[in-house]
Amino acid sequence: MGRWIWVMVLQLLVLVADSQNIHSSRRLVDDDTQADSPSPGVELVRDDQHVVMSNGIVSIRLTVPGGAVTNITYNGSDNLLLPEDKEADRGHWNIVWNTTERGKIIDNLEGTSYKVIVQNENQTEISFTRTWTVGSSNAPLNVDKRFVMLRDSPGFYSYTVLERLKGWPVFDLQNGRMVFKLDGTKFDYMAMSDVRQRYMPTSEDRENGEKLEYKEAVLLTNPSNPDFKGEVDDKYLYSCDNKDNKVHGWVSSNLSSGFWMITPSNEFRSGGPLKQDLTSHVGPTVLSVFISTHYAGVDLALKFESQEYWKKVLGPVFIYLNSDASAKTNPSVLWSDAKKRMLKEVASWPYSFPNSKEFVKSEQRGALSGQLLVQDRFVHKKPVPASSSYVGLAPPGKAGSWQFESKGYQFWTQTDEDGSFSIKNVTAGNYSLFAWVPGFVGDYKHASDITITPGSDIQTTNLVFDAPRNGPTLWELGIPDRSAAEFFIPDPDSRFKIHQYKQPVEKFRQYGLWARYGELYPQKDLIFTIGCSNYSQDWFFSQVTRNVGGQYVGTTWQILFDLKNVDKTGNYTLQLALASIHYAELQVRWNNPKSAPHFTTGVIGKDNAIARHGIRGLYRFYTIPVQGSSLLVGTNTIFLTQTQINSPFIEVMYDYIRLEGPTVSH
Repeated sequence: MGRWIWVMVLQLLVLVADSQNIHSSRRLVDDDTQADSPSPGVELVRDDQHVVMSNGIVSIRLTVPGGAVTNITYNGSDNLLLPEDKEADRGHWNIVWNTTERGKIIDNLEGTSYKVIVQNENQTEISFTRTWTVGSSNAPLNVDKRFVMLRDSPGFYSYTVLERLKGWPVFDLQNGRMVFKLDGTKFDYMAMSDVRQRYMPTSEDRENGEKLEYKEAVLLTNPSNPDFKGEVDDKYLYSCDNKDNKVHGWVSSNLSSGFWMITPSNEFRSGGPLKQDLTSHVGPTVLSVFISTHYAGVDLALKFESQEYWKKVLGPVFIYLNSDASAKTNPSVLWSDAKKRMLKEVASWPYSFPNSKEFVKSEQRGALSGQLLVQDRFVHKKPVPASSSYVGLAPPGKAGSWQFESKGYQFWTQTDEDGSFSIKNVTAGNYSLFAWVPGFVGDYKHASDITITPGSDIQTTNLVFDAPRNGPTLWELGIPDRSAAEFFIPDPDSRFKIHQYKQPVEKFRQYGLWARYGELYPQKDLIFTIGCSNYSQDWFFSQVTRNVGGQYVGTTWQILFDLKNVDKTGNYTLQLALASIHYAELQVRWNNPKSAPHFTTGVIGKDNAIARHGIRGLYRFYTIPVQGSSLLVGTNTIFLTQTQINSPFIEVMYDYIRLEGPTVSH
């Protein structure tokens, strides 16, 4: 009998050892991180006020029925979210909306009903819904927030379906996002690109700092890390174009762990590929922004009419967690791993696992491909490939309307060297085909709209963008790329310390550059001479106001150029492309600064790009006719007057200016 007991004990020891070896082997991956480690399966545990999803790697705890994330743990860690915040504010979706009777209202989209959609060892999906009723103070929307956890996955997914029914109250929707507030005692390093990543100041550093010209900007006067003293912290320093905003987040060097927001598709974001938005910032805070008016103004707010029906799926996004022991001294290793995971998520789009019937799966989508050529008859005799162009499908509208579009979906890609493109995984619907070509002004729109059906694969032919052109180039200023980055950008005021990244970041990402114009031009405004001046040195990147005796006044810039001959009866053309404009009016005059303006934009724009350290906002393009009788043989002057006053943030950022000779018929 004793012999059999010993045999059984030995067998149990062998089984335990094998189990430990299997468990250990499952925890190993090629890149030495702990991502994608197998787990026993996904579990769901519910009590009266909370529900917990866990897969042995990641665990998240949510309020019931509200659907706010209160706790996130990774590989047995403590809660990674800010414990001092109210439960509803640690991790949540929210929107900013308003009506004519009420100002801006923040709505955390708290659910009133909770439901398990799928629950098994391989996947759990839960739903938090809210149905709008007449008399409710909530935004007039039906809400379905979803959270999904998969087996062996080092993170979780979330998406939201918003719906507005006909006849509901009129309102504007200005902002829609997902927010996570992390524990500042744990997370100290932030990354959103290969260059823009660094150890960060703390919330306390901001509270103890000096408030600058707007609340988001704070001068660090006594930071916990003395190396940061003299720097300016501002969340807009970390903004990013939609096309580049695929992964960002924070690293805890103490825990050797990372917390990342991965957005695998831009189709549900507003404003197209060049729309800029917030990423991560001091808090520590991690965002995924789907709808916003940043760098654009109210033109990008969703404005609902009484009889308008609307529904949209925002996401899914993936909240990814990773770890590596070497991150204690080299936190960037987790950024590199997060980029790899982002590529994996992008390759998996559209996901197959969401269970909402509103999320369109791959088999329900279509595709479009073709080749785009560009024609400028004064540069090339025949159309040439539109290489590196942005080509996209967006809701029907006029040329360029995609950058104002926020209600529908957009699908964009870039052409290759011969102008070929392929847009895949497009949801069924009716679209306009848009494009813009670096090096050429204006916007392309295909002559007819395109209907995508499930499984369709449309081949487009004979796509030629006839770039705006009336006559030969007499002179040009800048590069037509929808940005003011090629112009002169000064160093900031010496009292603002520039953070030393491992590699230099773009110069426009500094605080206070608007004030440098008045310091460089204290008495007279900018004068640029064609043929002598250099736009990278002599053309300030933004035409702003000047502070004169405590008052901000308008400015007038001059472009001087010589003409050997003038056709007094001819029609010349000024092609004017703006990269951004904010509460400004630009007036154009020829050779007489006191004449009535030959052209004016009127007071337009709410881009606010210069205050938010941007180099572009909404693109605006004007073809301005110029009568030959307005020009002189010899020296001519164009006067560019910005008329608005009383703010340092009034701006005109130029993209490109070209004067063309007399109109030539095709």
